[in-house]
Amino acid sequence: MAFEETCKACNGTGMQSDDEGWQYQCSACRGDGVYDAEDAESARVMSVDENNRLLD
Repeated sequence: MAFEETCKACNGTGMQSDDEGWQYQCSACRGDGVYDAEDAESARVMSVDENNRLLD
């Protein structure tokens, strides 16, 4: 079994929220709350609008 660590971006919840309170899936761990080597390999740059909100 590979070493797993709680995601520091979302504190293991799998969700993040912006300054307006909108919640979205954590982009660092892909929503599972655990950041591992697989997540590091699949990291990508995300698009944002003029208010720095993520564009899906």
